[in-house]
Amino acid sequence: MSMEKPKIGWIGLGHMGLPMSRNLLAAGYPVAVYNRTRSKSASLDCPFAETPAALARDVDILITMVSDDASQEAILFGPNGLAAGLSAGKTVINMGTISPQVSRDHALRLGSLGVDVLDAPVSGSVKPATDGTLLILVGGPASAFKRCQPIFDVLGKRTFHFGGHGQGANAKLAVNMMLGLTLQALGEAVVLGAKTGLDVGMLLDMIGDAAVASPIVAMKTPAIRAQAFPAAFPLKHMAKDFRLAVAAAERSGAAVPLTATAANSFGQAEQDGLGDFDIMAILALLQRQSGLA
Repeated sequence: MSMEKPKIGWIGLGHMGLPMSRNLLAAGYPVAVYNRTRSKSASLDCPFAETPAALARDVDILITMVSDDASQEAILFGPNGLAAGLSAGKTVINMGTISPQVSRDHALRLGSLGVDVLDAPVSGSVKPATDGTLLILVGGPASAFKRCQPIFDVLGKRTFHFGGHGQGANAKLAVNMMLGLTLQALGEAVVLGAKTGLDVGMLLDMIGDAAVASPIVAMKTPAIRAQAFPAAFPLKHMAKDFRLAVAAAERSGAAVPLTATAANSFGQAEQDGLGDFDIMAILALLQRQSGLA
């Protein structure tokens, strides 16, 4: 006889959260949701809670998917936040990208309530979230990780348990740092090619067959050809992740000179109004700076 699935409360129905919560429903998990904009839950056949605290009272596992430290703090500890409805024995999983030190602080504060906490940010954008093929990067107690593994198996193709609280967040900063650097380099190669008179289409074909080819380069090449950057991963989130990565490097003593430069570039792109476009819109900033239309 199969064991009854735990009740899941989901908070955050943005680009990633909506398809992820939909996958849990499709897998047979009883899911209830909360989102600041209620209309985003319209496509989900599940209960909607009026506050995070109310959601916490009625479920076993709370999963949050919000964008930054301040949003996570408000969801957990703000008025009618999750902490007000939590009780001993429940589990909170943060799957958004926040700073490692805030992840550890939140785990400590929630742990005083007898609540297990995991930081479990994901690597992947909207399509992997929709397909259930994300990579899930976990920090926190091994016992809680093992208990939540079936949930992660629905949401991703592989899960990595990196150790204690904050280590999932550290792993996410490392992989997103490399992602941003790759796309900065791709944008700079395209701009250099255009400024030196190369056929950019042919250049992209060559890059796709060269040693520097990668899945993310192949994924972003059609957007470059079309000069259209609808958000799969908004540039403003990459700018935030770069800021977090630079701060983590400063605390740990890691030398990341390229990352510091790219952080400035993405920060400038955000300030120039490109934040809500896809991360590949970094190319648009480089084109402007190079005098290209």
